[in-house]
Amino acid sequence: MSSISDYEARTHFSELLDQVAQGKRILITRHGRPAALLTPPPDEAAKDVTAVIAEIKALRRGNTLGKGVTIRDLIEEGRRF
Repeated sequence: MSSISDYEARTHFSELLDQVAQGKRILITRHGRPAALLTPPPDEAAKDVTAVIAEIKALRRGNTLGKGVTIRDLIEEGRRF
C-alpha cells in the first residue's frame, strides 16, 4: 500500500484512480496522519451476509446424528471407552 499527501492526491487524482482501478490501495495523509484510504470496490461476486447465513443454516439442517441417536447417547458411549 502506498501513501500520498492530500495535496498530491488532489493534483494527481485521475492517476490515483487508475492505480486503484488496477487493485492498488492508496493511503492519503494530511499533515503526516492518515486521512483516507482509496481502495477498489468490493468484488461483485462476493456474497452478502444474509446469503451466507442462509447457506450455513441449510448445511446445519443436513448435518444430523442419525435417526434415533442423541447427543446424550454419544456422551455415554464416549464415557464407556
